Amino acid sequence: MEFEEFQSWSRTTAVYPKDEAIEYTYMGLVSEVGELGGIFKRIIRDETYPDRETLIKEIGDVLWYLTRLTDECSVSLEEVAEANRVKLEDRRSRNVIKGEGDER
Repeated sequence: MEFEEFQSWSRTTAVYPKDEAIEYTYMGLVSEVGELGGIFKRIIRDETYPDRETLIKEIGDVLWYLTRLTDECSVSLEEVAEANRVKLEDRRSRNVIKGEGDER
């Protein structure tokens, strides 16, 4: 499935207050990333590795909320992916991909 198709499809499953859409989708994204973090925390603590399907489901939840957030901000996933690729390619070409700060 392509980004544009997924973004369009995600609109059909978006059920939340439209007047608080950005806040809602942002909080959902943070919450889902936290759940994913919990899975990886248990990997470190218990050396218990989740099955592939569990990872796909949890990462999929993160993707859905990220998709909805971008859509609610009138930005396409394609734009986000391309801008990130350009930024990281630039950093790599200047050998500053490691380190801190947005403007490196």
